[in-house]
Amino acid sequence: MTTTFLRVLRYFSPVCFLLLCCITSVLAAEGGSPSLDIPAFWISPFAALLLCIAVLPLVAHHWWESNRNRALVSGFFALIFAAYMLIAFGQAGGVALLHAVLYEYLPFIVLLAALFVISGGIYIKGSLAGTPLSNSAILIIGGILASFIGTTGASMVLIRPLLRANQAREKKVHLVVFFIFVVSNCGGLLTPLGDPPLFLGFLKGVPFSWTMRLWKEWLLVNIILIVLGNVVDQYIFDREEKERKGSQLEQVMEHEPLGILGWHNFLFLTGIVLVILGKGQSWGGEWPFGVQEILMTVITLAAYFSTKKEIRAANCFTFAPIIEVAVLFAGIFITMIAPLTVLNVHGKELGLTEPWQYFWGTGLLSSFLDNAPTYLTFAATAAGSMGVSVESQKYLAEFLAAGGTQAAEILVAISCGAVFMGANTYIGNGPNFMVKAIAEENKVKMPSFFGYMAWSGAILMPIFLVVTLVFF
Repeated sequence: MTTTFLRVLRYFSPVCFLLLCCITSVLAAEGGSPSLDIPAFWISPFAALLLCIAVLPLVAHHWWESNRNRALVSGFFALIFAAYMLIAFGQAGGVALLHAVLYEYLPFIVLLAALFVISGGIYIKGSLAGTPLSNSAILIIGGILASFIGTTGASMVLIRPLLRANQAREKKVHLVVFFIFVVSNCGGLLTPLGDPPLFLGFLKGVPFSWTMRLWKEWLLVNIILIVLGNVVDQYIFDREEKERKGSQLEQVMEHEPLGILGWHNFLFLTGIVLVILGKGQSWGGEWPFGVQEILMTVITLAAYFSTKKEIRAANCFTFAPIIEVAVLFAGIFITMIAPLTVLNVHGKELGLTEPWQYFWGTGLLSSFLDNAPTYLTFAATAAGSMGVSVESQKYLAEFLAAGGTQAAEILVAISCGAVFMGANTYIGNGPNFMVKAIAEENKVKMPSFFGYMAWSGAILMPIFLVVTLVFF
């Protein structure tokens, strides 16, 4: 434990230093996020960081595998932008930085870490039969679970049972690809727990139950994907049956009885949901800052220490994936102050007026940038177009109240674009890379970055055109 702690501390040292600078600069401040006039040039640290996240895994794969190196890159751009903010705006810049770290980054990463750690203590032993029908059943279960334990949680719980069920089969790439489409992305549309963009929207004032209105979009996309996945799987299964010696069906029908180890962690997941609901509904009055995060941390620690080490070992659980997300998003949340501010002020100049424009704008950027900051960027743009300032902590609540039906339609489009199109590339959403890595550990040769895009382009883009015609 001591070694792990020291390693995490080393990864976070640039962020800790930045946070110290922020606190020092705002000791005399009186809260709130100040009004800042940031030149458009200072979007460049944000853009450069996201470009590094997209390109470095391709051109410097082994170097980028180290979380220490990821932290160096993230901290480098964060410190450049923080230095500019402190020099250009002094105390006001420090307030904005501290606000981004404490009120936006901290709740975001605490929730992701809670879902990741708790779900890592749930092990589904045995296996299902590796038939197309059983594989579709896993996608259905995952598509539902994703909205309630998060796309990260559902992906981590179900990807290994899917791979074990199909261990005897030769061609499994398509199974992992459709798993990423449904469980790691499109299934997480119904609650703020489902996907990071929706949770950020919740933190900005979107009511917890508001996303349940997206059930029609969720149902259409996931039904199409599951049916199409079954057709593709059945075709490949039948072809293997003809090409291979012996009976393919007999081999995949051999499976061990199912069981769940660490089932008590579902109680801890329920606790996380109750904390989110309590914060959103302000049970007992407005919660002071930090209460939600402390409660989540306590629940997470209880789950971690009450789960047998053997269960986490069976899941091949390590902290590396969540550390990766934490160090990268620390830099993202700090540097994205600039694009959020600029777009809020100048968003009208983009000419976005219709929901379908927001759907495709948010979605296409979510494909190559991370979908969480992309959601906030377009939400800020929409809010600014209706005269709502992002200076308010709950500006999306004000946006929905001020814009009525039009604002709701636009936010629906932004939410769908961010969640659905995060599936277009490996870098669109955090779980995508996690699932790819686990599949490759299990000897599944996953497609390259552009090979995966060939799958998503052929399958997802026509579906999103249907979504546009039906809903936007």
